[in-house]
Order: sequence, then C-alpha cells, then structure tokens
Amino acid sequence: MTRAAVLGSGAWGTTFAAVLADAGTQVTLWGRDEAVVRSIRDERRHEASIPGVELSAGIHATTDVEEALAGADLVAIALPAQHVRGIIAPFASLVPDGAVAVSLMKGVELGTHARMSSVISDAWALGADRVAVVSGPNLAREIAQHQPTATVVASSNREAAELVAAATASSYFRPYTNDDVVGVELCGAYKNVIAVGVGIADGLGFGHNTTATVITRGLAEITRLGLALGSRPETFSGLAGMGDLIATCASPLSRNHTLGAHIGRGASLEEAIALTRGTAEGVKTSQSIRELAASASVEVPICDGVVTILEGGAPRESVVEALLSRPRKAEVD
Repeated sequence: MTRAAVLGSGAWGTTFAAVLADAGTQVTLWGRDEAVVRSIRDERRHEASIPGVELSAGIHATTDVEEALAGADLVAIALPAQHVRGIIAPFASLVPDGAVAVSLMKGVELGTHARMSSVISDAWALGADRVAVVSGPNLAREIAQHQPTATVVASSNREAAELVAAATASSYFRPYTNDDVVGVELCGAYKNVIAVGVGIADGLGFGHNTTATVITRGLAEITRLGLALGSRPETFSGLAGMGDLIATCASPLSRNHTLGAHIGRGASLEEAIALTRGTAEGVKTSQSIRELAASASVEVPICDGVVTILEGGAPRESVVEALLSRPRKAEVD
C-alpha cells in the first residue's frame, strides 16, 4: 500500500488527505494547529475550513512532522505559497529517500519568481524527477463533498506522475497525467490573478459579457506568457488551464474571486483580505507574474490592472479599461 504524508491542514490539504484515504492510500496529515489536528483526528471534522463535512476515517492527523513523514512514498504540500520555503526547509533531512514531493500550491514566489515545484526542489535538494504538481478545477469544499472532478498530475518523471495518480484515483476524483510542469503550474498560479480581476468586475456590477471577456482574454494572457516560457499550447485549453480558470473565476467558493468582488464593491485591500477569511494567493502572485512577464517581454494588461488596483494606484475600473483601451488588433496573433 502506498503511504502518503500531507503537510498543511487547511481546506485543500485536509481535502487532499481525504482524497488519498478514499483512494485506499495510507495517509498522515500534518498541521501546526493542535485544535484543528485534534478535531480532524478525533471528530473527523474541520469546521473552520470545510464546514459540515465528515472526513474519511482513514486520515491520521498529527502535529509531529517526523511522524507524518516517516516511511512516506509521497509527500504532498499544501501551505501558503509565499511562506512554504521557510516552513519546509527544516524538514529536508526527514524526507524519506526516494519519496516524491507533490506541490498542491498555486503561486509564484516573490523575489525569485520561482514556481512552487522549484521552491520544493531547492528547499529539499530534490531533482525534478522527484517532484510532481497537482492542479486543476479543484475547489476544496466541492471535492470534500465527493462531487465529481478531474485534475492534472504533472511531472517530468512519468513514474512519479503515475504514482500520484494511482494514489488519488477514486469514484469521484479523476487524475490525468501531463509532463508540461511549467504550463500546468503557470495556469494554476495565474488563474488566481484573473479571478481577482473577474471578482472586481462582478463587484462593480458588470454582467456576464464582461465576465466572459475577462476570462477569455485572461486565458489568452496566460497562454502568451506560458508559450514564452516554453510550455505547450494544449495545456492551456485543458483542465489545468481553462478548466481551473472557469472554476476559480465563476465560483463563490473561490477566495480570489471573493476578494476581488469585495474590492469591486469599494473595500480596501486590507478590508477585502479580512472579509475573505482565507489566503487569496492571487494578491502576492500578481506582483510575481507581472515581474516574470516583464522579464520575458510579454504584455499582461489584466495582471497589470489587478496589481495597480491592489496597490491602490488606480480606480477599480482599471481591470476592464485595461482591455477596452488597448489598440485594436486581430484576436489571434
């Protein structure tokens, strides 16, 4: 039987632990909050993040990271993207030889512009063949309720991707494998920025035409940057690209969309963060992606508009104006 460790007891980490358990994988979930860990272990509940859901009895939860990592064949990490390096670096010596590290995070590190798989590789001195990425339309609460979904497991190592896919496949969770790690990770991070932009437009009171415009041109923006970074075009029309973008931009369960909507209605960034009650990775990632795009000489008007609004330097309407004020051109370059 495959043995897995999940680091991070937030909504997605806890849900992914449940996915693993439901697929027949032996799983230990590590968290830093003793009260949360106790509730998951003893009551099979995580009411703060996944209210009303009874978790799988197969999840063992602990605050002891050494216990969690012992004997693991795969180690999934679901921690805040901008802090994960500092959190996991001290655990490097505890990671079992040969274990595959799995990034569940969707972000780009500030300063380094590193994708999460690269952060993990650096922190634990792992080769790319021992790192995989899970990304797709994976809203935690819906998956925790066993609503059907599919996802992408990406790795440069086919065997590593297949290990993760086999450890998670169940009647409600369908993993597909992919070797375009850069494209899959870029989609997962960038769609959060576009979701903030869609949320702002919604908060301003605009309708479905505007939403569709921002989503579609957002996908074009993601694709343009991804191709410049060496990704394959088909990744962006798949689950990790369009699939995740639709889910994150359209769902009220999306923290990034929710934060954007609060800003669109007039809240400050600080107020929107407090009202959202959770980490909206698109806030910090928008800055990293704008810098990454500049280094690749790629235009990213929606990302630029989101960053300027979040920094307080432009009116809320800037996201839409960033599209409508651009010079006319053919839709497909």
